[in-house]
Amino acid sequence: MTMIQPQIHFLGDSALLCNLAPPATLAHQQRIWRIAEQAASWPEVSEVVPGMNNLTLILARPVADMDTVSRRLLELWPQVDASHVAGREIDIPVVYGGKDGPDLDIVARHTGLSTKEVIQRHSDADYIVYFIGFMPGFAYMGGLDPALATPRQDEPRLSIPAGSVGIGGEQTGIYPLASPGGWQLIGRTVLPLFDPGQTPPTLLRPGDRVRFTVERIAK
Repeated sequence: MTMIQPQIHFLGDSALLCNLAPPATLAHQQRIWRIAEQAASWPEVSEVVPGMNNLTLILARPVADMDTVSRRLLELWPQVDASHVAGREIDIPVVYGGKDGPDLDIVARHTGLSTKEVIQRHSDADYIVYFIGFMPGFAYMGGLDPALATPRQDEPRLSIPAGSVGIGGEQTGIYPLASPGGWQLIGRTVLPLFDPGQTPPTLLRPGDRVRFTVERIAK
């Protein structure tokens, strides 16, 4: 199999973006995580930001290190061993439906499944955290059953409760804080996803393996 090579883009004079063409895959994300781990120790790099199908490196010395870091990235990409990226296993208890999952019926109608089947398929799947973004602690996860893919709402809500579990397109995620958002809400967890008083402050990290468990089905 031919390895897809990344494209390097300069972000002003103080950062580099290592970008891959879609689609995002677990293999791509694993390579990005491993390279981020190594690049974090480079003296030319002050911060690493792994994203979906991309990696951003913030440079310690703007301008001076652009070419050096760019070359190192391109040389490291095909060499890094990303086959054994270990993540933690985390269970997320969820109350599905009712006021905690007001869009469960919408997902059922869109997919042609019963609400019981939506819950079963959502809780039976194994998920992997691809990256943290949008807000502190918001984990974008791969592994959603394709049958559950549902477009986001046309008009986002102005406020979504913290802990809300939603489906947005082909992904599932959890809102760690009360915020606006347009994902279809099917349930809610009481687990805190973001606590600035903890180290690290986020419950989930890239590479973690997540299972949703049915705590209760609300009427």
